[in-house]
Amino acid sequence: MFQFTSKAKILALILIVLGAVSLAIGFISVPGGDHHDDGHATEMHADAAHADHADDHHTVATEGHGDHATEAHAEAGHHDTHGEDHGSAEEHAAHAEHAAHQQANRPWSALFVNTFFFLAIGLGTVFFLMIQYVAKAGWTVGLNRVFEAVGLFVIIPLIGMLIIIFAGVADVHHIWHWMQDGIMEKGTPNFDPIIAGKAGYLNDTFFIIRAVVYTLVWFGIIVLVRKHSLAEDLEGGTARYKKIFKLAAVFTVFFAVTSSTSAWDWIMSIDTHWFSTLFGWYTFAGMFVTALAALNILIVFLRYNNYLPWINENHQHDMAKFMFAFSVFWTYLWFSQFMLIWYADIPEEVTYYMQRFGQYNTMFLIMVALNFVAPVLLVMSRDSKRVMGLVLVTATIVLIGHWMDHFIMIMPGSVGEFYGFGWAEIGGFLLYAGLFILVVFRNLAKAPLLQKNHPMVEESKHFSL
Repeated sequence: MFQFTSKAKILALILIVLGAVSLAIGFISVPGGDHHDDGHATEMHADAAHADHADDHHTVATEGHGDHATEAHAEAGHHDTHGEDHGSAEEHAAHAEHAAHQQANRPWSALFVNTFFFLAIGLGTVFFLMIQYVAKAGWTVGLNRVFEAVGLFVIIPLIGMLIIIFAGVADVHHIWHWMQDGIMEKGTPNFDPIIAGKAGYLNDTFFIIRAVVYTLVWFGIIVLVRKHSLAEDLEGGTARYKKIFKLAAVFTVFFAVTSSTSAWDWIMSIDTHWFSTLFGWYTFAGMFVTALAALNILIVFLRYNNYLPWINENHQHDMAKFMFAFSVFWTYLWFSQFMLIWYADIPEEVTYYMQRFGQYNTMFLIMVALNFVAPVLLVMSRDSKRVMGLVLVTATIVLIGHWMDHFIMIMPGSVGEFYGFGWAEIGGFLLYAGLFILVVFRNLAKAPLLQKNHPMVEESKHFSL
């Protein structure tokens, strides 16, 4: 049995407290954190715009005293500039409001990045467990309880996602631009015909319904699988195994659709004008690799502390092989999406990458290197996948790389140039890391780490390559 030590509990609680405090500081310290501040910032920018244009009028009028023609030209220029003054002031005001919203978005976006990152770990693990049952794989049976423990954690980031979604609908933040008042209503100043054309799918009610359905089905199925898995230990036979197989088949089909639709909902709709037919696959690949990297780290930890004596270097090899293979698959999708958009050079498509190659250039390139180059250099060979220390280092690098990937997917469209690494970003990660340790370790301690009556448990014990 796994022992959830007091030291591990204290570590988890310290991370939770530090994360919560840091996140709170991030929310409190953000400039323009409420609507009053947003309006004040807008007013200040508008006043500054008027002052700048007033200076321009004075300059043009002064230069016009040279002769009559120049004076007439200056007068005409003065009137033209005066006519443009109001439009420019309105543009400045709109820009200032947008900038204030982006600054206010930052702590929410930081929470969103960490929520989706840890959701990827939990949900990717649930998917990996389900495909083992659907494929009737025997080699992973000795690890199923580890997968169950991590999979049950998925409810924590799902609750986090629901909080962020309801806050967006309530106009607490402006991560999703399409939620702005009047943006889909003709005749309003905010009307956007492109976004209005997506109103059938992107509307508050349907958005919330989809999020709730995702949560209920994803978490509900892993809870049922865990229930049948524990009952199997007591009852024996194959009845429970067959029930889990059916649940896994349902989840796999449901996830095949919802992995894409949730990516469209939660991430792609941040950049509402932009779309990519590969985005669902790309997000799924990143999610799956993130989960595999976390699982490799956890398995190395459990093996190092002698909690999994039935797991050998062959199991470790295959887990590392999955991580390596899907790192390459993620890179293939990343390059395919980027190359097709870059080569076509369609303005409404390339803007997505122009911002990321502009404001986020360094992080964007480092992220690709961490997620592709590191696995290729470190665990491409067969022998390297069997070295626990090397697998641990590689998995850690991949986790860092995919946290950056989620950061780059979310931050440009929600905070633009106002991104950074401060209280909110660090606090969100520490909070979820503490919750991950607390929930996963408790789940590991609640049941034997080896399924007693699984039909293929002996096959798993004697797995070799």
